[in-house]
Amino acid sequence: MAEVINMPRLSDTMEEGTLAKWFKKVGDSVNEGDILAEIETDKATMEFESFHEGELLYIGIKEGETAPVDSIIAIIGKKGENISSLINVSESKSKKEPEPVKEPVKEPEPVKVPETLNTPNLQKEETKSANDLKGSGSKILISPLARKLAIERGVDLGQVKGTGDNGRIVKRDIENYKPATFVNTNNMIIATEESSYDLPNSTMRKSIAKRLSESKFTAPHYYLTVEFEMDNMISFREQYINTQNIKISYNDIIAKAVALSLVKNPKVNSRWHDNKIEISEHVHLGVAVAVEDGLVVPVIQFASSKDMSQINTQVKDFAERAKNKKLTPAEIEGSTFTISNLGMFGIESFTSIINQPNSAILSIGSIIEKPIVRDGEVVVGNTMKLTLACDHRAVDGATGSLFLKTLKEYIENPVSILI
Repeated sequence: MAEVINMPRLSDTMEEGTLAKWFKKVGDSVNEGDILAEIETDKATMEFESFHEGELLYIGIKEGETAPVDSIIAIIGKKGENISSLINVSESKSKKEPEPVKEPVKEPEPVKVPETLNTPNLQKEETKSANDLKGSGSKILISPLARKLAIERGVDLGQVKGTGDNGRIVKRDIENYKPATFVNTNNMIIATEESSYDLPNSTMRKSIAKRLSESKFTAPHYYLTVEFEMDNMISFREQYINTQNIKISYNDIIAKAVALSLVKNPKVNSRWHDNKIEISEHVHLGVAVAVEDGLVVPVIQFASSKDMSQINTQVKDFAERAKNKKLTPAEIEGSTFTISNLGMFGIESFTSIINQPNSAILSIGSIIEKPIVRDGEVVVGNTMKLTLACDHRAVDGATGSLFLKTLKEYIENPVSILI
């Protein structure tokens, strides 16, 4: 009997998927475990394998098309099997109300300036244009009507070729004039008239918009910003790399420090529910990674029990596979806290929107060299600003402040991370 293959739910937030690529075509034989297609979800692009054997009899979604979860994408069965009834039933379930037809928007007609409108601004503009032309060493012949029309439209008369007697610019020359759309200046294309293009929203971009809007407008955010001294961490990192012969980043050290701070302040490592606050004793640390379509948050599971080199290896692997959309659902779900670092872009400080269902997210800025006061004297030092965004329903101000106090001890005395 033929089997209907529906759009799978490949992540907990997935509502629709885009068929990125088919590996089989109608008429091909399919074995259990064969990769049928690649499906783009709201978080990643994943391979979708078959749990059935037979012949691919029907494809319901073409490459590049998007469909809701559970809608038909394919049918697998015996060669020559009649599947018309399955197609009809599946299509009837997935039908939606047609969208109302929108009336075409008419372009507004250009506003005509009455002959009696002879304002000082127009007079100044006309005088300026005439003076500029005279200053260039050549006189431009133009009819009064054409000059008036040129001023209204902002036309550069020096670029218009006259077709009247003796090369005079007349009305039709202004009406027919079309300026160059783009000018190339120092290898930059600069538009000289209104121009735009549409960039279709990907499944990931639509999901990001929906989830962050829900987070911002359902969770009462508040922000705590601190500035830590980084000189000890800079020295610690150099010594760690030299003695252990393992390259780690500042982000790896901060991630480990955050994980340990969450163990000591578990109320920040929480989730809000209507009838309870769920406090996690384990730390699954989400690390925001920028990709072409937006942002994904792979998760370092049990981050507090991993050393900095393990965190470094895992984050690098996540970043590489995130760019190629090869992360699995298990790797991007289950975070209990999230960090987002824009320091590598030179951003001194910023605030993030909480990655629900987490109750907090930490924004990490760049290391800045600046004058600081140390032991009553002004010296040159290095500092970093961090901002903790909290969901006030689950994390009070004092709770968030105690977490940052613990984090300060680890970051300004990073040797304590190893103890």
